Amino acid sequence: MKIQFIKGHGSGNDFILIDEWTNGYTFTEENRRDLSLALCDRETGIGADGIVFVMESSHSDAKMRIFNSDGSEASMCGNGLRLHGRYVLDKLGKNEIVVETNKADLYVKRDGTIYEGVPAYRVEISPVLFNLSDLPMTIGKERLFNETVPALSDSIRFSAVAVPNPHLIAVGSREMIASNEQKRIAEMLNGENNITPDGVNVSFVHPIEKGTLYVRTFERGVGFTNACGTAMSASTLTTCQLGLNDYETPIDVFNNGGKVRCEVHQHEADRYSIDLIGNGTYMFEGTIQLDLSAPDQFTVHNQKTFEEQAAYEKLREEAESYLAVHVF
Repeated sequence: MKIQFIKGHGSGNDFILIDEWTNGYTFTEENRRDLSLALCDRETGIGADGIVFVMESSHSDAKMRIFNSDGSEASMCGNGLRLHGRYVLDKLGKNEIVVETNKADLYVKRDGTIYEGVPAYRVEISPVLFNLSDLPMTIGKERLFNETVPALSDSIRFSAVAVPNPHLIAVGSREMIASNEQKRIAEMLNGENNITPDGVNVSFVHPIEKGTLYVRTFERGVGFTNACGTAMSASTLTTCQLGLNDYETPIDVFNNGGKVRCEVHQHEADRYSIDLIGNGTYMFEGTIQLDLSAPDQFTVHNQKTFEEQAAYEKLREEAESYLAVHVF
């Protein structure tokens, strides 16, 4: 079987994009899992954090499903949605679309540039849920906001939110970022445990100044990643709730892969939505030749590199220099 693909990224969070919709591919659930395990492996595969599948929707412009590099399916992914949305926008020749995801129908819009030569895409992150049962997380209470959890740490304060995938967020100092606590806690919560049986994304956040923050995320199903779009969105929301940033205001969010902008919208009581604005950059494309019964035995043909990555590298280098001064 021949499969056309594009390798791209949002803030360095990289994906293999496969268009089932217009190419007429028919994959089973097992196929998608096996393709993710085989193709995303960074030593033996193409290498990526996951696969973005572009699919037909019965009621939206297109449908998105994302499978992580460990074969599990993500309920949502903001960086992946930007890449998926960019592809569908280009395919349909539109400036705004609605994409069906596992939990909600979300808008994607073209939104100027995030940096010179780097087009930006604005995507909706919702629904936003605060009950721990939505993560799920079991610690004997209904919600968690800026509190210590003794089973995790005696000193680090956490907030929990699902957008709709689960996030545990700690806002703190440069010293907290530099510690080994995030790795310890994230590995515990994503292994066999009684607190987060389905795992959880764990983000450590450092507010640099008002309107600017840094987020590092241990992503469920992936591990430490250059960026996690929903984590950056959820983390920005938490800083607004803490009074460190303002609602309805663009906030710069730096990550290990570059930067994005987030805007948090406060609706009626206890209801929020978040806009995530950033790149959807294509790196290269090609054709995969494989047998679905043995996807790890694949070859790549007709590989072609896109030139747009060069502009993003300048953004990434500036972000890296900024973080070297203000965080690391």
